[in-house]
Amino acid sequence: MKPERTLAIAGVMHAALFKHLMADGNEAAAILVCARSPGPRQRLVVREAILVPHDACPLRKPDAIVWPGSYIENAIDVAEPEELVVILLHSHPGGWLQFSHIDDESDARVIPGLFHAFGNCHGSAIMTPDGGVRVRLYAPDMTAQPVDLVIIAGDDIRLWWNDSIDDGVPADRSLAFTGDMTAELSRLSACIVGVSGTGSISAEEAARMGFGTVVLIDPDKVETKNLNRILNATREDAERAVSKVDMFADAIVRHRSDGVAIPIADTLGTREAIEAAGQCDVIFCCVDSKEGRMFADLIASAFLIPLFDVGVTIPTFIDEGKVAIADVSGRIDYVQPGGSTLADRGVYTPEGLSAEHLQRVDPDAYREQLAAGYIKGILEEAPSVITLNMRSASALMNEFVARTFPFRQEPNRNYARTAFSLAACDEDHYSEDAFPRQENPLLARGAKEPLLGLPQFRPAR
Repeated sequence: MKPERTLAIAGVMHAALFKHLMADGNEAAAILVCARSPGPRQRLVVREAILVPHDACPLRKPDAIVWPGSYIENAIDVAEPEELVVILLHSHPGGWLQFSHIDDESDARVIPGLFHAFGNCHGSAIMTPDGGVRVRLYAPDMTAQPVDLVIIAGDDIRLWWNDSIDDGVPADRSLAFTGDMTAELSRLSACIVGVSGTGSISAEEAARMGFGTVVLIDPDKVETKNLNRILNATREDAERAVSKVDMFADAIVRHRSDGVAIPIADTLGTREAIEAAGQCDVIFCCVDSKEGRMFADLIASAFLIPLFDVGVTIPTFIDEGKVAIADVSGRIDYVQPGGSTLADRGVYTPEGLSAEHLQRVDPDAYREQLAAGYIKGILEEAPSVITLNMRSASALMNEFVARTFPFRQEPNRNYARTAFSLAACDEDHYSEDAFPRQENPLLARGAKEPLLGLPQFRPAR
C-alpha cells in the first residue's frame, strides 16, 4: 500500500537529532517543526528541530523523561505564523520502536495544548538507537493516525515503514536487486524530469524496477530525429507529434497498469509540475538545460527530496583541420537535502542560466546551438548516442539502489559525484566533503507561498 502520510527528514538533521537523543543511555527530547508539501497526500518535511537541553529536564532515565513546557511554547512561537505542524520527539534508548502507555498518557495531556494554541494537525514521535523513527499525527479531537513512512535522505536513504514494525521491532531491510526491493519500490513515487535521451531510459528502468508511481515531466513532442534514442517512441508517434510523456505513459500501461504513470507535458518551471514533483519520494533529473536542473535543485531542497542528476557530453577538438572526439563522458550527481546542491557544485551558474535564456530567445544563434548539442562543435540533429545514454541512465539508477538498499563496499558518502570517461576508460568519484556548501534558505520551505520563494509562482488572486 502506498503511504498516505509521510515525514521527510534531511540526513544532516537526523544526525543532529540522533546525537542529542542518544547521548548517554537516558531518554532525551526534541521538538520538530514541520512544513507541508503540496497535496493531495499528507507529506511533511522537518524544517527545524528544537533540542531540549539535557540539564533542563527535571527527570531523565532510560525509560522516562520529564521536560519543561517552555520549549513547547518556543515551538508554538516558531510554528504558529505559518500554521506549521509540531511533533514532540523523544528517544527510547532501549530500542523499543513502539509508543508505550506512558507515551499515550503524556500525549493526552500535552497535545491538546498545542491545538488550543493553533493548527489542525500535530503529533508525537520516538527514535531508537538504530536511528529508527516512528511518528503518529493527531487531529483536534485527539484521534491518531500513524505516519506510514519516515524517509531520511542522507548519505543513505533510509525508509522506516510503520506497518513493517512488529511489537516494536522493525523488519529487516530489503536486499538490493531482489523481489523484496521491487515490492518496496511499489510503495514509492519517482519523478523523471526529461523523457528524452537519458530520461526515457531512466523512466523505463524506474517503471520496470517497480516504482508505484512514475511522474513524467517534459514539454516536448516526439520527432523523427528523436527515434534513435528515445525508448518506446515510434514513427507513428513522430508523425502525429505525440507528446513524449503521453507516449511513454502509454508504454508503461502496456507492461504495468493504469495509474502508474502520471504525464505532465510541460516544463518543470510550472506550478503544476513543481507540485507534482514535490509529492514524490525521489527525483531523477535527466535534462540538458541549466534551468531544468535549477528547478529540480530548488524542489529537492524545498521538499527534502533526494535528487539524482545525470549529464553526458562528447567534447571535440580540431586535429589537422578535422573534427575529432576528445572524450565521451558522463556525470552522476547525488544531492541530499541539506548537503551541497547542484548550484554549490557548479552544475549551473547565474552566467550559464543567463546564456541559456539568450539562446532561447535567439534560436538562430549558431554558436549557442552548437554548445547545446551532445557533440560539441558539430550541429548533429540525430546523434547516435543511445549507448552513452544507456550507460549513464543505468549508472543513475544504480546510484539510487546503492543509496536505498546499500551494497557498496565503501561508504556512500564517497560517491556524491561519479564522473566517467569512455575515451580514457576511467571513472572518478567525489565525496560529499569535496564540495562547498552554502546556506540554503529554501531548505524544508515546503509549500509556503510563493512556491520555491519565486514571485512568478505566487497564486493568482
